[in-house]
Amino acid sequence: MKTIIKGAFIGTKVQSYKGSKLNQKSIFFLLFSFFYSLSSISQTQDSTKVNKLDDVLVSAVRVTTKTPVSFSNLDKKDIKYRNLGQDIPILMNYLPSVVTTSDAGNGFGYTGIRVRGSDATRVNVTINGIPYNDAESQGTFWVNMPDFVSSVESLQLQRGVGTSTNGSSAFGASLNMLTDNYASKANGEISSSYGSFNSNKNTVKFSTGLLNDHFELAGRLSTLKSDGYIDRASSDLKSYFLQGTYVGKTTLIKALVFGGTEKTYQSWNGIDTETLNSDRTYNSAGKYTDESGNIRFYNNETDNYQQDHYQLHWNESFSDKWSTNLALHYTKGKGYYENYKYNEPVAGYGPIQPTKMVENDLGELVPGTDLIRQKWLDNDFYGTTFSVKYKDEKFDAILGGGWNKYEGDHYGKVIWARFSAQSELGDHYYDDFSTKTDGNIFAKANYQFTEKLSFYGDLQYRNVKYKANSAETGLVDDNFNFFNPKAGLNYEINQKSTLYFSYARANREPNRTDYEGGNAKPEKLNDFELGWRFNSEKFQLTSNVYYMGYKDQLILTGRLDDVGSPIRANSEKSYRLGFEVDATVKLSEKFILRPNFTLSSNKNVDLAVDGQNYGTTDIAYSPSVIAGNIIVYSPIQSVHISLLQKYVGEQYMNNIELPAAKLADYFVNDLNVSYEIKPKSIFKSIMITGLVNNILDKKYVSNGYMWDVYPYYYPQAGINFLAGLTLKF
Repeated sequence: MKTIIKGAFIGTKVQSYKGSKLNQKSIFFLLFSFFYSLSSISQTQDSTKVNKLDDVLVSAVRVTTKTPVSFSNLDKKDIKYRNLGQDIPILMNYLPSVVTTSDAGNGFGYTGIRVRGSDATRVNVTINGIPYNDAESQGTFWVNMPDFVSSVESLQLQRGVGTSTNGSSAFGASLNMLTDNYASKANGEISSSYGSFNSNKNTVKFSTGLLNDHFELAGRLSTLKSDGYIDRASSDLKSYFLQGTYVGKTTLIKALVFGGTEKTYQSWNGIDTETLNSDRTYNSAGKYTDESGNIRFYNNETDNYQQDHYQLHWNESFSDKWSTNLALHYTKGKGYYENYKYNEPVAGYGPIQPTKMVENDLGELVPGTDLIRQKWLDNDFYGTTFSVKYKDEKFDAILGGGWNKYEGDHYGKVIWARFSAQSELGDHYYDDFSTKTDGNIFAKANYQFTEKLSFYGDLQYRNVKYKANSAETGLVDDNFNFFNPKAGLNYEINQKSTLYFSYARANREPNRTDYEGGNAKPEKLNDFELGWRFNSEKFQLTSNVYYMGYKDQLILTGRLDDVGSPIRANSEKSYRLGFEVDATVKLSEKFILRPNFTLSSNKNVDLAVDGQNYGTTDIAYSPSVIAGNIIVYSPIQSVHISLLQKYVGEQYMNNIELPAAKLADYFVNDLNVSYEIKPKSIFKSIMITGLVNNILDKKYVSNGYMWDVYPYYYPQAGINFLAGLTLKF
């Protein structure tokens, strides 16, 4: 089906529409593989040599301070104080160079993230090393995995190109999420939260602990609901997570099944300048005029989606030096979004009997009617990833790769029209298809030349084949071969200070909408990073300078196609030059400061659009100043108080610097308070948590888009709150 883009966080709004029932064959496949694996493993009782999941499973995509890459980590301890239902990007808001937004205005439903000005299509996301980005749009739809963060052990955000990983190339960052590690002892957790706009989350978790020192079964069920800050921007979300783990002397096997369903009322349109000043929460989605001339809103202008993930991981440690990981995965998605179309021209909708004459986009009178349509996507994504690791005192090397295939059927239905002829419920008014095969192999190594100097090298070859056939894309049959080398040095000045330098190359294929806009040239990026890390008992600092030079970067032109999708075009030369600082300052046993800031210059060089040269201009959605700070105060061990601050400088919403396209800067403060009780019986822990967002009630806009020369905005909520209770036993 057509991937629709309409005003969003990539300077556009990318939306894929999917959903399904659990695939029985897939469950059988995973369970069979899981139990067959167990039958061939020695039942040795000693499991002490098995490291945590992230030590083997995602060592191929994670980095440490020994690697010359800019990165930040968030673990379960960092997340738990604010895990009250808001989505993963919102929880990452205070990391360096990160800007986030929410369509509904309060962090529930559709949310987005940019890193160093790069949108979600350029942030490579993996779950346990398995690619998560949508294969066609290359975006990440967090609403598809509600409350997934409750099953995340840790996540790492690598800024810039980072290291080689599976899935689409990282053009701004890569985000590697690791799901819960196995638990040695049985435990359970119940958590609930409630807040402004009738927002609520309810979660139940359990683990059997290691049974007979070998087996663990763990799971989670979650429901989230919110009315949203924006009118009718409601969300009704459900998710589940189930994993079975086998632990042996040298073996760790995990079978995981997780997924979610979502029903969200559309709030993608944004609002114009006049409405922003008069009615910030207005939502035009679903608006129509009935036969009596009354303005009404269709009550099912919704996005409906389900996605189910299946993963099988086998980690084997052959010796102190050799270890391997093999993973199989399958993702099933199916669903649709539904629109009421008022005065819609009927051309292209099949055998519909028009009831009136309406104007089309060209102002011509053509046959039309009122109708309700659904646009569907039924897709499958499956494949394998693998890695072999060798490590000794001076040499650490990984050989890895993956092969993944995407198959998507796009089709549309008209489920109601005022009058129709020769049409049946379920008929399709278009049927498109697409397939994408993505294979890569990489080798990377760290070598300790001397006690102070180490070298990092990383070579990746990636092949991408994309086929599509639709009225928008035309017939596409492209084959790309990319070579992505990376190298760097790490120099330890002393026990506290380390310098690093790295170079990384990335190549990236166009996404589906680029083909629809007629732009199919791949992008190229050279990323240089120079950094300094300082680590002492009371002060930690990471600072780095980066230069990201692009060739043929796909940027917004300010033009739209016939359905309102922004058209991108290649900018021959562009760059991002920036300076990042991230620090932790322990003022005392009770006070901790965690400031960070980014100063950057992001430019298109000699930009030409439609034959007109605009000279050197700012890259859209790339503020030159981004700053964050967390002030933590713990008067006693059981009380945790944080003031979270975020500043985002002004930015343009297109690349030709129209005055109307400038998005104002904003500074927002949140207050987070938690109190933990540890009873002597029944419960291991009782935690009461409160979060007041935007405590100064700042009226701000975090995102928008340009409809030709007209700006549209996504306002964010003023002061609002969430409160939660977590019981652990």
